[in-house]
This record gives sequence, C-alpha cells and structure tokens, in this order.
Amino acid sequence: MTQTTPEQSGAARWQSRFDAAQAKGQVRDADFTTLSGMEVDPAYGPADGSEVPERIGWPGEFPFTRGLYPTGYRGRTWTIRQFAGFGNAVQTNERYKMILERGGGGLSVAFDMPTLMGRDSDDPMSLGEVGHCGVAIDSAADMEVLFDDLPLEQITTSMTISGPAVPVFCMYLVAAERQGVDLGVLNGTLQTDIFKEYIAQKEWLFAPEPHLRLIGDLMEYCAENIPAYKPLSVSGYHIREAGSTAAQELAYTLADGFGYVELGLSRGLDIEKFAPGLSFFFDSHLDFFEEIAKFRAARRIWARWLRDVYGAKTDKAQWMRFHTQTAGVSLTAQQPYNNVVRTAVEALAAVLGGTNSLHTNALDETLALPSEQAAEIALRTQQVIMEETGVVNVADPLGGSWYVEALTDKIEAEAEAIFDKIKAMGELGKPRNAEGGVDHEVGPMTSGILRGIEDGWFMSEIAEAAFQYQVALEKGDKKVVGVNCHTASVTHELEILRVSHEVEREQVAALADRKAARDDAAVRAAVARMVEVARTDANMVPAMLDAVRAEATLGEICDALRDEWGVYREPARF
Repeated sequence: MTQTTPEQSGAARWQSRFDAAQAKGQVRDADFTTLSGMEVDPAYGPADGSEVPERIGWPGEFPFTRGLYPTGYRGRTWTIRQFAGFGNAVQTNERYKMILERGGGGLSVAFDMPTLMGRDSDDPMSLGEVGHCGVAIDSAADMEVLFDDLPLEQITTSMTISGPAVPVFCMYLVAAERQGVDLGVLNGTLQTDIFKEYIAQKEWLFAPEPHLRLIGDLMEYCAENIPAYKPLSVSGYHIREAGSTAAQELAYTLADGFGYVELGLSRGLDIEKFAPGLSFFFDSHLDFFEEIAKFRAARRIWARWLRDVYGAKTDKAQWMRFHTQTAGVSLTAQQPYNNVVRTAVEALAAVLGGTNSLHTNALDETLALPSEQAAEIALRTQQVIMEETGVVNVADPLGGSWYVEALTDKIEAEAEAIFDKIKAMGELGKPRNAEGGVDHEVGPMTSGILRGIEDGWFMSEIAEAAFQYQVALEKGDKKVVGVNCHTASVTHELEILRVSHEVEREQVAALADRKAARDDAAVRAAVARMVEVARTDANMVPAMLDAVRAEATLGEICDALRDEWGVYREPARF
C-alpha cells in the first residue's frame, strides 16, 4: 500500500490508496460511467474541498465507515452467495451446480433440522423432518456427495450451522481430503456462533461453556492449518428475524463478536492473525436508509473497539467483513410476488451499505423451500443490481448524506448504550474470589453475554421489540402491502417445492447401508478417543477428524459429547 502521511488531506490519502490499488491491477476493467455515458469518480467528498469528519472518513480508511477498500466495488463486487439446501445431498448438489452455472459466486449450505440439532436421520426425534428445511447430512459420505464435481479448492463455501458446527466442518474437511484437495487452501465461512443460539435461534447442544471450548479449539485449528477459512460468522440475522430492532441486532451481534475476540485472546492467539478470521452475518430489512446506516455503523464500531479496546493494530484485524441476507420475516404468503420487490429493495440496501457477500431470498420462501424458478429470480435480482444500476461505480455513494450520516450516528449511539448494559450485567454476575475481588476468568463482554443468557435478558428485550412492532401492525401504524393494506389481488396460487417423504426413507436406508459396511470397532475406538481428549485441555479437532474419517456419524459424535457434557435446558421465564 502506498504510504500516506497525516498531513495529507483525506482526499489525497484516499487518492494515493486508490492509485496504488489500480497500479497493482486491483481495479476491474469495466465501464464505470452512468447509463447516459457520464464519467463518475470512484469516490466523492465535499465539493468545496473541506475535510471529511474522522468518524466518516474515506473508503479504505479507519474507521472504515465508508467501506474496507479504497476501490469500493470497482475493485471487486460482492460475492453472490445463494443459500441452498433441501432433500438429500444429491438433490442439493444439483441445485448448487445450477446456481454456479447461472452466475453464483460461492456456495452456502442450508442444513435440515436434524443436522442442525446434531441428530442422525434415523433418530426417532428426526421423524418427519429429514430434508425439509435443508439438506440432510449424516456423515462424511453425505458431504462427499454434496460437493461431488464441485472443486472445493476453487470455490468458497459457507455453512450455516452452529451447535454441531465443528463435527460438520470435520466432515467438510474429510470430503475435501477425498477430493485430493490441500486443506490449507480451503476458503469459506462456518457460522459456529453459539451465543446467538441462546439469544434467538435456540439450536444448541450443550451449555455455553463446552460450546465455547469447541469454538476456541476450532479457532486455533484454523489459524494454524487453514488460514483463509473463517471459523466464525457472528450472526445478527437470526436475532433480527426473532423480532429485534436494527440497533438491537447490531449491538447484540457485535457484543457476541467481542465475546469471541475475548475467547481468542484467552487462548493466547494473536489478534492480528485470528481477528481477520471473524466474519459477520446481518439481516437487511425493509427500512432502506436505516439498514444502510446500520451496516456503516457496524464497520465503524468494530474497527474502533478492535483497535482501542482489544489492541488490534493492522487494518485487516480491524476490518468487519460481513455477509447479508434479505429479511425472511418481511416475506408474505399473501400476494407473494410482492416479495420480489421487497427482496430487491433489501438487497440494494445491503449493497449500498457495502456488504461483502449477499443472499437474496426467493419469493416463495415464506411457503416452502425455493423452487428452481424462484431461486433463479432471486439470483437474477442480485445480477440486475450488479450489472444494470451503476451502484458498483462509486464507493459509499450515500456517504455525506445528512440523513444517512445522522442515522449512522444514532444507531451507533444506541448500540454503545446497549454495550454498557451488557458489560454492567457482567460485572454484577462475576463471581467473587476469596479476597473479595472480581474473578476475571472470562472477558467483560463475555461475562455480560453469559449473564444475559442466564437471566433471559436478551430474550425479553427481543420479545418486547417484537410485541411493539406487532401492535403497530395491528393498529395500522405500520403497513404491509397485501396484509393490512392494498389487499385486493389477482395473484394465483404458487406451485411450491415439496420434499417427498421418500427422501427420508431413502436417507435412512442409505445410512443403514453405510453403518453396515464400516468397521464398527474402529468407529467406537475413534469416538472413545475423542471423548478422552474432551476430558483434557488438548485441541479436539484432530480427534474429531479421526472419528469422521472412520465414518462415525454426526449423531454418534454429538451423542457421545452430550453424554459427556450433558444437555442444556433453557430456564423457564415468565
């Protein structure tokens, strides 16, 4: 990067960085003019040449309010990463190939409910759920089929799973090994975010502490062996879908992220190396400008806290990279074609907010998993924004808008107030040592999060926000087209994707065949060794990989750990 000096104006500093990127070939060879052929600059500041306030800055400059890179989307556009998974691995593999053939830039795996809960397809608790909200994965053999003829060393792969994330990741690694891929070059993202499960989505396996132990092991393993892979995607999406406000989504998500930073530091990891492996996952809802402001505030808060609180010195360690998904809860069963418009508005907000990758929901997702036609429309929505609207020509085109900057500041202030509440809960909840002082075994934000989970504080705050919105909806203060206004329609009934129960029968039969063909003694021995490691301070990932290589199933691995660590029951709250 070209060296800049503090004495240079912000515009000059940005220009130096942009020129350096262009000299390195980091600017795309594309037409960066308006539809009418008008030349536009890569970034804009005050027309009178006055300095931009430091809290806003320039693209590629701390605090990164305006984006991580001086080139914006001129350097590279966001990754089109469509979330997909249904039925069995064969069916989902076919959908992935369709997405990639039609211009998708990466894969994002949706798992069915049994997989999300660490249970095999033949588990009695899986009955009726196999393959219905995502793809069924029981073992490394399923993962092999899922990525058949998809070169894992060339494509980035995101997996949306948290409770059993580590054993599922091990299955992904074994599938890559069986493709002959060097694991060290793999790239992608694993969700792994267990805090948001207790806060919002409720898909956990154990109490928080053993989950955090596994997450710490995964962070260490990826830092040492798979440096490009991001082992944690801190998720606000499910918090927002549960009913939170935009400021709550932002604050709870970043607080969770700070907790994982504290986890990495407690493991002795170098923040300059592990912080770039943390990514984020946000919801993009329908209030267009509020969402743009939320994304800009997120980058600014994260950069400032990583630098000033946790001591990160490099840009990469201060960067917030994030994926966005359009709001599932904004979709309506009534007049479902309106969902195409909603998704387009939400996607545009994500892009103007500087997202690094994006999933656009399909119009029929409120009714079922997306049909192939609906999935194609969702994909084309991103491509229209990328290729036809001109929004990729200028970095942070709304930067300097009085409204957007005021909203960014306001959301940031609300988030900081919530951080103070979380930290205060942590101070109240910290155990006292024999000398009467506070025992600092966990970081201040982690302590507050754990206390908030234990006391049901997050759940009650989200429930109150959801209640207030529902009241406004029922009173007609908030409008939803086709639901409480403009309800007359000529829309015909959609043909939706239905997953046959035959999928479950076939999956269970295939699992039985695989169990019959494997070496049971080797499986039992490998799982036993994994449990032995769980009783020590050693990293569990290598032992779990060995169990997966022996064809231990997801349910067998998770059941062994449930037996060892116990099952978490959420305290009743009234």
